[in-house]
Amino acid sequence: MDVPTTSTRRPHGLFVGLCTLDVIQLVDHVPGDDEKLTARQQVVAAGGPAAGAAVVFAHLGGAATLLTAIGAHPLGVAATADLTGLGVRVVDLAADAAGPPAVSSVLVTEATGARAVASTDATAHRLAPPADLGRLVAACDLVELDGHHGALAVAAARTARETGRTTLLDGGSWKDGTEALLPFVDVAVCSAAFRPPGTRTSADTLRLLRARGVSWAAVSRGGASLMWAGPDGDGTVEVAPVPVTDTLGAGDVLHGALAHLLAPRGELTQAGFVEALRGATAVASRACASFGTRAWMRGG
Repeated sequence: MDVPTTSTRRPHGLFVGLCTLDVIQLVDHVPGDDEKLTARQQVVAAGGPAAGAAVVFAHLGGAATLLTAIGAHPLGVAATADLTGLGVRVVDLAADAAGPPAVSSVLVTEATGARAVASTDATAHRLAPPADLGRLVAACDLVELDGHHGALAVAAARTARETGRTTLLDGGSWKDGTEALLPFVDVAVCSAAFRPPGTRTSADTLRLLRARGVSWAAVSRGGASLMWAGPDGDGTVEVAPVPVTDTLGAGDVLHGALAHLLAPRGELTQAGFVEALRGATAVASRACASFGTRAWMRGG
């Protein structure tokens, strides 16, 4: 399934944030204490919100650059090779680090598609902005941020604002540093688990994001409709029902597809934002129908 854009020019995206090595197992159930079980299937692939979105952006025809920390450990080399093979240019700010990258252990329950995840995330690295950050930002149409590597994220978002590039926040969860990032965010699409302090509902989250200066905001809620709000109104975008095999990475797919649709647009309108959300949601729903984070791409 191809996602149309409003321009024939190849969009360029800079993705700033987390890269992990994901070990994904399809199981009958999540094992209990001292229980061993045999997985039905296994996938090993580079993951993380920014990395996953970059892969989707490249798959849909965009030029994707990932600004992250991976390192020189053999597991890190494998993650970088996976991304490069999928068309993502990797800028590794921890290229000389000898330790292993963040590894996500993922169990996907076959009957429901629900997943359980354990990972160290970005805790092993404190990244300073690279000297050529301005050049990297200037070369792109859109900067997508997942909130990991907070100081780097804020620097990239601030540079994007100064150079007139669109910024897109993947709000998987509220993190230390998210508050400092929001003033430089144009578009924020968050999960229902993204709970800023003092909020209780998705409507609260949308109000807070708009109050912090985010022009366009949305909250994804699994198979339920997305809620959105903008300068001139709010509404919902329906999610087409699909047989769910695996929900892992659905948010990454949503953001990668949304970035691909937003990158060539320039100034957003309400109709354009809703259209992009609808198109990105369709791609994310398709990804949930197969196991792992790559199988859905083999169909086109």
